[in-house]
Amino acid sequence: MQAPSEQPSGGTKASALAKLRDAAVVRERCHIVHRWVADGRSPHFMLDQGRLGAVAAYVADVTRETYPDLTIPYHSRWRHFSAGGIERWSALAAHIDADPIARARAAVDLATVSVLLDAGAGDAWRYREPDTGSVFARSEGLGVASLDMFAAGCFSCGPNQPYRADAVALESIDAATLASHFQVNAGNPLIGLEQRADLLRRLGKALGKRADLFGRAPARPGHLVDYFLGIARDRRIPAAKVLAALLDGLSEIWPSGLTVDGFPIGDAGRHRAVRTNDATDQIVPFHKLSQWLTYSLLEPLETAGLTVERLDELTALPEYRNGGLLVDLGVIRPRAPIDPQVKLDVTSEFVVEWRALTVALMDSLLDLVRKELGVGSSFTMPHMLQGGTWAAGRKIARELRPPDGPSPIPVAADGTVF
Repeated sequence: MQAPSEQPSGGTKASALAKLRDAAVVRERCHIVHRWVADGRSPHFMLDQGRLGAVAAYVADVTRETYPDLTIPYHSRWRHFSAGGIERWSALAAHIDADPIARARAAVDLATVSVLLDAGAGDAWRYREPDTGSVFARSEGLGVASLDMFAAGCFSCGPNQPYRADAVALESIDAATLASHFQVNAGNPLIGLEQRADLLRRLGKALGKRADLFGRAPARPGHLVDYFLGIARDRRIPAAKVLAALLDGLSEIWPSGLTVDGFPIGDAGRHRAVRTNDATDQIVPFHKLSQWLTYSLLEPLETAGLTVERLDELTALPEYRNGGLLVDLGVIRPRAPIDPQVKLDVTSEFVVEWRALTVALMDSLLDLVRKELGVGSSFTMPHMLQGGTWAAGRKIARELRPPDGPSPIPVAADGTVF
């Protein structure tokens, strides 16, 4: 149930807008945009879908190189916590209550704040890990930095319970605190620092409004474990239900998301190809960070004894590594040359179209990669992303645009979407 302040006027309009929080609608509307581009109607892109086979072969090669036995973990924040081959979470978990539910709550707390801090670091930022002296950039750096900040108790208001993230502490986070822990200075800039801090403050406020999902004071993301245990049947829960709960409880935190008549839709954009007869006209939902968070909650929920099933209900993540892979290998072709010095607005139809094409084409790519690897349906979207398309996107980007491999389509990121 939505908090009363989030309900737009009119039951029909409310119902129409609420459906945008459904993973199936993300997929449906992205495919509408895909058909529009495939029909040659786009002023932005052309498609060469005959190249998908070559992309699948490239992704399969990258996957075999990284995971020769094809035992592939989920694409999630947990992979970044072990950057450099160090199992940081295992070492931290040893200091947390041995009860699996308590550890699952702490893991959900960590994953939530870390995912919200992981929306692109920019090309210049680096993080030097104090304990090892290792230097990490981009997602790995953000992951290690956020884990160190969690371990220091910065997201908890309880000095005797440092390993949690609660509403009270999150509401007081400011950019200066983040800058200090993320080693940001004039020579080590992190894009969207203030926006990231604002996102955490919004998270704190949202947690306090939904006791049904996040528990009573101190409200925390980790109480989602108890919520899902309560609604699961035979300790099994569909992936789309996990995403729906996150979108329901956290929709208001997204500063760059669409809001229609006071109803916060979240990560979405507008595209002329999507035409409806209701309040959702031209709206294409993505919910990239919410789906990334859903993928990142799979392992903590498994720790609590839950099985998240039907993972293919979720979509690929429409971000610059997956989308860049399709551009760099010639499936998605911009009609005009891309100026690397001009950063495009994330809300522009150009970027919305690119993101929608990424979601739709990754659905087709999944079956092709399965065939290349000789695996079945147990190889799901989060396995392909991890194996996989994200690493392949980074690899081809570095080959084409060394040394760091920026996106082939530069986007004016604010630290909350890309």
